[in-house]
Amino acid sequence: MYSTNELLEKVNQALADNDVVKAPEGLYAPISYVLSLGGKRIRPVMTLMAYNLYREDVDAAMLPALGLETYHNFTLLHDDLMDRADVRRGKATVHRKWDDNTAILSGDNMLVMAMQRVCQCDAKHLPAVVALFTKTAIEIDEGQQYDMDFESRNDVSEEEYIEMIRLKTSVLLACALKMGAILADAPTSDLEALYEFGEKIGLAFQLQDDYLDVYGDYATFGKQIGGDIMCNKKTYMLINALRLAEGEQAAGLQGWIDKTDAVRDEKVAAVTRIYNQLGIPSMCQARINAYFEQAMACLDKVNLPAERKNMLNELAYKLLNRKS
Repeated sequence: MYSTNELLEKVNQALADNDVVKAPEGLYAPISYVLSLGGKRIRPVMTLMAYNLYREDVDAAMLPALGLETYHNFTLLHDDLMDRADVRRGKATVHRKWDDNTAILSGDNMLVMAMQRVCQCDAKHLPAVVALFTKTAIEIDEGQQYDMDFESRNDVSEEEYIEMIRLKTSVLLACALKMGAILADAPTSDLEALYEFGEKIGLAFQLQDDYLDVYGDYATFGKQIGGDIMCNKKTYMLINALRLAEGEQAAGLQGWIDKTDAVRDEKVAAVTRIYNQLGIPSMCQARINAYFEQAMACLDKVNLPAERKNMLNELAYKLLNRKS
């Protein structure tokens, strides 16, 4: 079996080999830029890992894996535009480096490129692969709409939020694993167990992202700390703070939410202090750990020897900054 690093190298090489250097430059240069910014390449690596559980010729699954990476980066490009974000992975976002219209059009083209790449598999698997990808893409749009709807609400429940991040984040990780397994002719029971594993890891991963947005380090996180606080994003952190805060804490938190001219450092520090007082960090970490344990239980259901599943186990720990 290939190691995680070997699969990552294969993905990066394949992305370089399939770089979109062609005319018109104004359409394709931003796409090449986005795909060159790096990142963990979690989704294509997961696709190849799942394929490699059953087969050795991982290059046979490479183009669908690249399709998922292209699609993921398309969603980030449009998310950054919608959120008016300035930085992604330590670099200027496309709408900042170019302009809004470029971000829209290049993003649209990335979506079509993603589908084109996903469809590069043998005819036997094409219906299942296309059905899985389109279902996933629709669910991600649903999750994005929920996320937008939550912006104008202060009564978002934890259950609503978990469903939103399942749709917006988890289903693509689940799709990556299931797609790789489909291409490798894995049994149906394994397909479902791998999908559920991806969902649970995705939930833990997004909650970790919420946590790092407040308590992370810019140098390693790649995004400006406190961005969610500044735009009053309904994260696990804020939702539970709104639920638990009382009296002066509740008034203070609402005051910062309503303040339109807040100084960034002051607002981030004040809201973080309220989170600390309410015990939000430990609550979030406990939920992350719970989803991680559920994911491990799903991986146990995959009917393969434990040693063949070690890479997925190790990747899950790495994603959540945990030590095995």
